[in-house]
Amino acid sequence: MTDNKRVEVRAPMSGVFYRKPSPEEPSYVEVGTEVKKKQVLGLLETMKVFQKIKCPASGKVVEIAAEDETALKDDDLMFVIETD
Repeated sequence: MTDNKRVEVRAPMSGVFYRKPSPEEPSYVEVGTEVKKKQVLGLLETMKVFQKIKCPASGKVVEIAAEDETALKDDDLMFVIETD
């Protein structure tokens, strides 16, 4: 039996969330994507500066709570990662 742990990735500050590096490119991750620690999950734009949102642990994306191109507040839930 495995004891998987869920890790929440929350917005470090208020800003506009983007799932893609540009409108023409695919999303960084989807639900079910296997991710590595420090892998980019999305972008947060604050005052015209883009901050990369990086995965805090290796695992699998089980939820994407933030909608693409929406305004988030500090500490809003963005992703849930299931770790081994």
